[in-house]
Amino acid sequence: MRDVPTYLGLDGFRFGWVAAWIDERGDHGFDYSPGLTRLLAMPHARAMIDMPIGLNVGGYRQCDLRARELVGPAVFLGARRDLWTFAGMAAANRHYWTHEGKGRGVSVQLWNIRDKMREVDEVMTPARQATIGEAHPELIFWNLAGRVRLEPKTSLRGREQRIALLRDRGFTEVERWLTLRHRTGIGRDDLIDACACAIAARDSTQRVGGEEIDPRGLRMEINY
Repeated sequence: MRDVPTYLGLDGFRFGWVAAWIDERGDHGFDYSPGLTRLLAMPHARAMIDMPIGLNVGGYRQCDLRARELVGPAVFLGARRDLWTFAGMAAANRHYWTHEGKGRGVSVQLWNIRDKMREVDEVMTPARQATIGEAHPELIFWNLAGRVRLEPKTSLRGREQRIALLRDRGFTEVERWLTLRHRTGIGRDDLIDACACAIAARDSTQRVGGEEIDPRGLRMEINY
C-alpha cells in the first residue's frame, strides 16, 4: 500500500473505465480496466467519478439542473434509476414522455452510458459515498479556470486550455499519456476528464446539490 494519500479520478470509455491518480508527493499515473472493481480497489484517500451517483425513478436531479446552469449542455439531464431496464431508447422516451411530459426523455448521450450508470449504482452504498463521489469534468475545469467557461473540449484551443489547467495542478505527464492511449480504446477526452476528476478528489470542497437523497440512501450531488 502506498505510504502517502492518493487521489483517484475515473471516467468511462467505450471498453470500460480509465482511472488517473495523483498523490501528495506529486507522483501520478493512469490505468484502465473493463470494470470498476479493480480500479476502485486501488488504495485511495478519495475518489471522484464522472458518472451519476444517486438516482430517482423519475424527474431531473436538482444537481444536474444547477450544474447545467453553470456550464451548459455538457451536463446531461434525465439520469434516472432503472433507465437500463428499457428495451430501447424509444421505449424509454415513450415512458418518460407519457409519465413526465413531452420533452422529458433522455438524450442519445445519456442512453449510451446507461450500463455504466448501472455499474456505478451496483457498487455504491451510502457508506462508500464518504470516499467516492460524483464529479463533472466541465464543472471542475470551469472552477479551475476562475469560473469561466472554456472553449469546447472538442476544439484544439479547448483541449489546450484543459491540459494547461491539469499541468498547473500536477498532471505534467498528461500530454505524453495521450500518445500512449492508442489501441486501448481510451478517448482523448476520457483521459483528460479522469485527470480532472482526480484533481477534484484531491482538492474539491464545493458541490452542487446534496439535499436530495435517492431511494437507496445516496446523496445526489456533483463535486467540483
